[in-house]
Amino acid sequence: MKMDFHTHANLTKNVDFKVEEFIDKINEARESGLDAIALTEHFNTKNFKDIYKQLHAHFPYKGDYYDVDGFKVFTGIEIDIKEVGHILLVGNRRDILKVYDVLIPHLPDDNHISFKKLLDVVSKLELLKIGAHPFRSKTPLHHIDFNLLKQLDALDLNATDIYRQGITVRDEVEELAGNLDLPVIAGSDTHHHLQYGSVYNILFEEPSTVHEIKLMINAGSYEVKISPCLKEKVKAARLIKKVLKKQL
Repeated sequence: MKMDFHTHANLTKNVDFKVEEFIDKINEARESGLDAIALTEHFNTKNFKDIYKQLHAHFPYKGDYYDVDGFKVFTGIEIDIKEVGHILLVGNRRDILKVYDVLIPHLPDDNHISFKKLLDVVSKLELLKIGAHPFRSKTPLHHIDFNLLKQLDALDLNATDIYRQGITVRDEVEELAGNLDLPVIAGSDTHHHLQYGSVYNILFEEPSTVHEIKLMINAGSYEVKISPCLKEKVKAARLIKKVLKKQL
């Protein structure tokens, strides 16, 4: 199963979710060769809970994913923490919405939740905890206490960072992951559908729950793939996103 662990439903945080546009994106993800994604929309995006309300109204929910005509959309969220970095959580819809409710007081930029408090909040939930783009210049994670970082389940090898910083960022992520004894999984950071397939993971089985995914990752039962067209995919997506944002 080909899966992307870092994707977004909306072009930007400031637009309303439209299920018709989302279906188009999933069709494009399928065309790019993917079988599944983790939908990790920003926690401070406009009307976050409405995204899952609309998905629930239109698609069957099985295990920990929405079935969009055979394509698996696992539920998740991307969270800004006080220390400046971003954390991806993937899990059951119920648990994702439970975490979101805790985060409501922390939506303002000057009051983001601390990493330690977030870890405490999710400690008893069956969630896949991913350190997003740990070497991104504006939102790094590598500076955070290693004792906290070790409580993550994986680090994110991010297509946008490979595009911006070059393939050597993979070495940096893998070195940090090695120091933390964590696996590395790939996330495209797609906002516009052209970025799908820039990086992805080949899972050697077809999981239906996050628990199954975590077991596979821990066992190394997957492989990270980087598209030879990564630069073209990310560049095209970013250029079109820039144009569309001006029209909003």
